[in-house]
Amino acid sequence: MSTYALRRLLSTLPVIVAVAVLVFVVLRLAPGDPALAIAGDGATPQELQRMRAQLGLDKTLFEQFLIWGRSMLRLDFGNSLYYHVPVTTLIGQRILPTANLALLTMLMAVPTAVGLGTLAASRQGSLVDRAVNAFAVLAFSVPVFVLGYVLIWLFAVHFALLPVQGLGAEGASPGVKLLHYLLPAVGLAFGQIALLTRVTRASVIDTLGEDYIRTAYAKGASARRVLWRHAVRTAAVPIVTVIGLSFAVLIGGVVVTETVYAIPGLGKLTVDAVLARDFPVVQGLVIFFSALYVGINLVVDLLYMALDPRIRY
Repeated sequence: MSTYALRRLLSTLPVIVAVAVLVFVVLRLAPGDPALAIAGDGATPQELQRMRAQLGLDKTLFEQFLIWGRSMLRLDFGNSLYYHVPVTTLIGQRILPTANLALLTMLMAVPTAVGLGTLAASRQGSLVDRAVNAFAVLAFSVPVFVLGYVLIWLFAVHFALLPVQGLGAEGASPGVKLLHYLLPAVGLAFGQIALLTRVTRASVIDTLGEDYIRTAYAKGASARRVLWRHAVRTAAVPIVTVIGLSFAVLIGGVVVTETVYAIPGLGKLTVDAVLARDFPVVQGLVIFFSALYVGINLVVDLLYMALDPRIRY
């Protein structure tokens, strides 16, 4: 397993390099001038020239890439052009709200979706199965920003039960901060529940048709034991895959949700950096997200062997 993990890690290096080159080139070729965005529309040509020289934008693209590449090898992504702090510091400050939101969302979504999907699969074709499918389709069809505004109106405006903006005052207790995470987490969980429910149902139905399931029944195992000990465990392989990818997407920054609820996470940082033409921040975020996807995919691959002994690398 360790050899496989090392081989996978080494194979991801060309991917990270390709992503770095692509994002660097695309950002430089896109319209807009970071110096103008920082200096303002009233800046004189001389002031803009000094700003470009200060930011290193007066050098050729190749020189800029070499400078950035050498720094990246030291995990130094430079300083933000807009915030004037190291990019790693910005990411470190913004990752906690996004990680908390993603974790709470998955804690809500995974048990609910696995339970609903397994229930629907065990009663295939019944009224319960049709009701679960209808809920999944409805939840997956509603845009997250629409659901977000509905939740805000219902729980924050109409009933005044939950806070709606930001994460509370500085130094607020964990309980208060949890209340600020509830509405965005519920809004995100609906879509995740819909997706995971359908994946769970389909996977469990396929597993229930396997020969070893009939053998377990022939040995006298109860339906509950066959379902949860044999079927669900084997069916968990595609479920874990979707959970890993969904968690990576959430950590990668839920732009719409963080914007609607004014959560200072990675998604909002990404939007602000793109609008401000903050090259170092955008580049650092893309590399961070790429490495995150690679790491989560590796963990998911290694979990396959624990879930299904038939899988070996």
